[in-house]
Amino acid sequence: MPRLIAWLLASLLIFCGGWGAAPALASLSDDRYDGNIYSLYAGNGSLVPPRTTLAEAREAGRVVVLVYYLDDSAVSKQFAPVVSELQRLWGKAVELLPLVTDPLQNRNDQGPSDPAHYWNGTIPQVVVLDASGTVRFDASGAVDVDAINAALSAVTGIPLPEGGSLSSTVSFNELNSEVVSRSQ
Repeated sequence: MPRLIAWLLASLLIFCGGWGAAPALASLSDDRYDGNIYSLYAGNGSLVPPRTTLAEAREAGRVVVLVYYLDDSAVSKQFAPVVSELQRLWGKAVELLPLVTDPLQNRNDQGPSDPAHYWNGTIPQVVVLDASGTVRFDASGAVDVDAINAALSAVTGIPLPEGGSLSSTVSFNELNSEVVSRSQ
């Protein structure tokens, strides 16, 4: 009898708890915090946290791509698939460092090994540093993936696909998008 009462009580709690539950409100087009934008909107949770720091990458003489973003920014959410595509194309050749800007705000610049040194206060922002730490590309907003690819090709010496390509971001449902290439 006590088991039956416990089972009925548990069933009632589950039923009543789910009865008034609100639907998920994640949206690609608003500035509401939905969680990790890379796992939710680009299907790639491996981007954050970055596997290394800017100081470590510079010390190793690696090409670095800094991507400044906020999880509660519609533009950053829509830009997330581009960052995922950069990892797919350049992940072994460069250090890709997506960095949320909240910790960078209102603090002093600590020099070239500090991500705050390169951030201009806008999001998203993409900065490409060559192996010597020189800024070779710096653009804000929904930066065109082809422009980033061209900068990375120039910095790394790795050629783009023969004939080149034009890329565009295509949404395949209300939350997720992917970058696709189409021939010129």
